[in-house]
Amino acid sequence: MIERILTDPLILDKHVRATAGVNRLEGAGQAEAPRGTLMHNYKVDENGLITWANLVIATGQNNNAMNKGVLQAAKAYVKNGKFTEGTLNRIEAVIRTFDPCLSCSTHAFGQMPLAVTLVNADGEVVDRLIR
Repeated sequence: MIERILTDPLILDKHVRATAGVNRLEGAGQAEAPRGTLMHNYKVDENGLITWANLVIATGQNNNAMNKGVLQAAKAYVKNGKFTEGTLNRIEAVIRTFDPCLSCSTHAFGQMPLAVTLVNADGEVVDRLIR
């Protein structure tokens, strides 16, 4: 049956086309993803061409919390104006907590490239770690 369906000349025809018309000029949706909810909203013209789009991705939603977590980790791992052992691992753990796809989709734990700079109140760099 599968072979018959797949070899049907109508299915293989190069002129098979589905058409749809514009039924609304604006639409929105949400989709759940591993790192959070993707919210999207679109406006189209009468021809169906997108004239405006707004995407609110999980990275953006989690950014404030991620920044606060990195600040907490930095405060815990900075001693006497220097980073202490484990700083990069702790910061990586915070980032993975709020946006796992950003980091772990391409890097094993402890292998994510990171650069952390410690700046004093005068804006001078006092310590820097790079992985």
